[in-house]
Amino acid sequence: MPKIIAMVLAGGRVGELDVLTYERPKSTVPFGGLYRIIDFPLSNLMNSGIERVGILSQYRSSSLIEHIGMGASWDMVGRHRGVSLLPPFHGLNASDWYRGTADAVYQNLDFIRLHAPDLVLILSGDHIYSMDYREVIAFHQAMQADVTAVFTFMSGDTSRFGQAIIAEDDPRGGRILQYAEKPVQSVSNWVSLTIFVFKTQVLEELIQANVTADSHEFGRDILPNLVGNYRFFGYKFHGYWAYSRTLEEYWNANMALLGVEPVIDLQRWGVRTNLDHEAIRDRPPAVVGPGAFMRNVRCYNGVRVEGMVENSILFPGVHIEKGAEVRDSILLFDSYVKSGAKLNRAITDIGVRIGMGCTVGAVEGGERSELAVIGMKAVLSDGVVVPAGGRVLPRAVVG
Repeated sequence: MPKIIAMVLAGGRVGELDVLTYERPKSTVPFGGLYRIIDFPLSNLMNSGIERVGILSQYRSSSLIEHIGMGASWDMVGRHRGVSLLPPFHGLNASDWYRGTADAVYQNLDFIRLHAPDLVLILSGDHIYSMDYREVIAFHQAMQADVTAVFTFMSGDTSRFGQAIIAEDDPRGGRILQYAEKPVQSVSNWVSLTIFVFKTQVLEELIQANVTADSHEFGRDILPNLVGNYRFFGYKFHGYWAYSRTLEEYWNANMALLGVEPVIDLQRWGVRTNLDHEAIRDRPPAVVGPGAFMRNVRCYNGVRVEGMVENSILFPGVHIEKGAEVRDSILLFDSYVKSGAKLNRAITDIGVRIGMGCTVGAVEGGERSELAVIGMKAVLSDGVVVPAGGRVLPRAVVG
């Protein structure tokens, strides 16, 4: 395999995830009862044998720094491997912000030049999927491509995504005949996964030329100009992929972990996480008390259930008292639900306290409704009602 480094775009916040990203980037939003979203691309890199990684961080990066550590959780510690956190920095003066994805890579050209790779793999740190990047790289080399982008087929509305018309050169993909970033009128059902393989020389040439432009995004400003000017190819990915940009998408991706044969098979995917973050490894075994009821629930160590839970995800440290009911919900680390409280289609962030007799989310028997979301370390006093679609800000005390 050629010498490769990966650049992971992991510092952004999306407003659609609301209070879940008030105090963290999207990439470190907890997922699946134990993990963070960035664990998926990092585990893919580990399983693909790509061990020199730069993580481009900017928005509230303390949780990202704490979670990544030295990269030991993904075996990325050694003389010729490692993870580097790369905050915004330009010239001699610290920059307030990366101006876009292309500018983020441009500001770290020194990091790329230091390691002198043959290819640079650029990918988003906030998508949920399993992929062997070596297959993409093999396709890139076979096509003698300058740039390869990865796409997946999506039915329905694709207006939020970059789209490409891909020639049928190979069963795996082909030359890109047209690329459009979030067009008003869709041009294709093949949508971009924000996974790009660049020849290093080509990447440097492209982002250097973009420096004086008004906009600095790979999808909007660089990829459309590759068609007809470079050997630009599209690789077709056929596995599961979750974007999780909105609360509903995030909830759906978590629910894909439930059932007898879950869509997301974490063991088969080989996903790892930092077991020191949130003291996961130090927590006691899960306890299910007498009289408790659990059906179709994913939970881990440190959980204590004495009430009723179904179709839900419980992170370590969650405690559900006797008489409490939790349905179709996601409870992050150390959430506490007192007796008589009812949660239905709710998401509680880390350290939330739900008082006795509270109601959070949809009323039973109604149509599928908006998710209710409680921000980090918020406290609901006894009897508080947070309706479907309701939001409680982090650290708020609602009486």
